[in-house]
Amino acid sequence: MNFKINNIEDYLKSNDIKPSYQRIKIFEYLIKYKNHPTVDMIYKELVGEIPTLSKTTVYNTLKLFVEKNIVIVINIEDNETRYDADTSFHGHFKCRKCKRVYDFRLEMPHIKDLEGFDIDEYHFYLKGVCKSCKIQQN
Repeated sequence: MNFKINNIEDYLKSNDIKPSYQRIKIFEYLIKYKNHPTVDMIYKELVGEIPTLSKTTVYNTLKLFVEKNIVIVINIEDNETRYDADTSFHGHFKCRKCKRVYDFRLEMPHIKDLEGFDIDEYHFYLKGVCKSCKIQQN
């Protein structure tokens, strides 16, 4: 999946978000690594560069990004919330072994039983063992 934004500051402004340094760095992390991170993952990666950063700031920033529809929440596991800056329709696969989350392409399905319904949110999650982990098992 190819998701790219050339100017994060302008992108945030165009979505009515004040582009503070911390917000820019958090969004930049989401785009650069595409690892579907948790709040803790983002915090641990950025706190060395931004010593004043707190987990609360990361959480509140991600909450704002979700409210502005520039980030989606991924809840593949009940006890784990991850984030994705690619808001296009796609699915997610989580490997049981390495815990990595992969994107995969999907076409928007036509669901006959819900014709006439307004669908505001959709998720497609799969769990299993990724190719790399399967190779390591053998």
